[in-house]
Amino acid sequence: MTTPSRKVLVVAAHPDDEVLGCGATIANHSERGDQVSVLIMAEGATSRLSKRERSVVMTELTELNSAAQIANSILGVKRLNLLDFPDNRMDSVDLLDVIKVVETEINEWQPDIVYTHHVGDVNIDHRVIHDAVIAATRPLPGRQLQTILFFEIASSTEWRPAASAYPFSPNWFVDITSHWQKKKLALEAYASEMRSYPHPRSLEAVEYLAKWRGASVGYHYAEAFMLGRHILGA
Repeated sequence: MTTPSRKVLVVAAHPDDEVLGCGATIANHSERGDQVSVLIMAEGATSRLSKRERSVVMTELTELNSAAQIANSILGVKRLNLLDFPDNRMDSVDLLDVIKVVETEINEWQPDIVYTHHVGDVNIDHRVIHDAVIAATRPLPGRQLQTILFFEIASSTEWRPAASAYPFSPNWFVDITSHWQKKKLALEAYASEMRSYPHPRSLEAVEYLAKWRGASVGYHYAEAFMLGRHILGA
């Protein structure tokens, strides 16, 4: 029996978050015939400046956008939207404005599954987007959305002390043994965003995490999530 294709939406803060958080799961969805749309909210570069000046980092922004196109193509993403919210300054934007953007994407794409950030990340943009997605995916009558899942981001999720926020405690795992190499290739496309080991946002550390998440549930590699909501029979 053929499983009907589903529509998947990934809402991420910065270019590379979509790959770090659920890149191999995206590849898995694509291989199964699901249609994946990725919405990246912030531009991902101006936070390295003392104040936001896009003109100073235009070359870097162009290269980052190109890397995003390559990485998402590797994963089989059908639709990629790169927006221009201020990097690491999304707390300066009215939350309602962020919600409206996510709502528009949900209304246009009509996803069955949504992936986004964990609420306890140290990065403020991740937390703003989490809250915006929760508001935008409120269970209104007639919506086909079945599942909301929260992913972890190496160098943000584990950097938030457990005593200061709700910790990431995964209860949903995806076997990515057959898709790890695609995630690795996509991360290599984001070479400018990766760091040297033992930084947690290094290829080695991300692979160790995937192996640990896999070993936790009896597989070679896995990506781990926290379930936000799942509606049976939808």
